[in-house]
Amino acid sequence: MLSEPLRPTEAKRLIHSILKDGFVSYSQPHAIDRLNKHGMSTTDCTNILRGGTVEEAEHENGEWRYRVHTGKMTVIIRFGDETELMIVTAWRK
Repeated sequence: MLSEPLRPTEAKRLIHSILKDGFVSYSQPHAIDRLNKHGMSTTDCTNILRGGTVEEAEHENGEWRYRVHTGKMTVIIRFGDETELMIVTAWRK
């Protein structure tokens, strides 16, 4: 069982583990609509998760969400468990 909220360094480690051996999903239809609106791809999201900065968790809509960003793009994620994360939304800065 995942004990949230995670510190940014813990969240970053878990993101990397999930990218390597887990499952990434996208909220439907919101995340996909936002990617299309901002001219972003799922590859952009993966790259942000790999190299971006993780901020402190925020409790929103009854769940912990994490903002991961680079200089140009941001994604908001939530963890399902230790093997799954969902991209909730994304945008270009």
